[in-house]
Amino acid sequence: MKRDVLPAAAAAQQADAAWAALLDTACAPYRKAGRWAWHWARGKLGRDPVFRCMLERGDLRPRARVLDIGCGQGLLASLLQATADAGRRGMWPAAWPVAPSATAYTGIELMAKDVARAQAALQGLPLQPRFVNADMCQAVLPECDAVVIMDVLHYVHHQAQQAVLQRVRDALQPSNGRLLMRVGDADSRRGFAISQRVDRMVALARGHRVPSTFGRPLAAWMALLEALDFAVHAVPMSQGTPFANVLLVADLGAGKP
Repeated sequence: MKRDVLPAAAAAQQADAAWAALLDTACAPYRKAGRWAWHWARGKLGRDPVFRCMLERGDLRPRARVLDIGCGQGLLASLLQATADAGRRGMWPAAWPVAPSATAYTGIELMAKDVARAQAALQGLPLQPRFVNADMCQAVLPECDAVVIMDVLHYVHHQAQQAVLQRVRDALQPSNGRLLMRVGDADSRRGFAISQRVDRMVALARGHRVPSTFGRPLAAWMALLEALDFAVHAVPMSQGTPFANVLLVADLGAGKP
């Protein structure tokens, strides 16, 4: 069925209202896990441009088996439940691609406290997300249609990065598997340096040790994925921030872009 086309101003207003409702719905379960969990969810989902951007672009597909590496307290799982519910209720913006949903969700997270918060907040979701407290370099990766890796791969050395991505490729559905990976572009020196400083401050604030980081220029990240048979395109992802972040949308079985 053809979707109604709204005037630009009305479409933008509808999209803003829909996003505000999604934000409220996705953050609400975290009240059960304590004030820190709710405030972190509200701040991260509300201020990080990548979540809304993925919805507006249609990067997350419907009825996907999703693997979220470095999932933290499971924000993506809660957001996917909210988007699926909004789509079913007919509350999805007409200007956006179809609402994403998940048939299965597995989150892998190294920090046990984050896993505990995710489980405390989201154990009652219809999606029934599964959270695994494990190192991404050793965790078993289930078969999946979509893998999301946001801002974590640079915490392991370059050889380990390649090994993780090899295992991701092997876990993905070969005909239409998609990897969504946000990285910092080391060639953008000022923005990259700022993002590294913020990473360290956030780690300290959350009670974690300050990790070493292993960045790459954007061209090197893309070459690494292309060598693993992904067709890759880069989407700037620093809107409203001083960082040098880029979202890499990498598809298997799509040929070269």
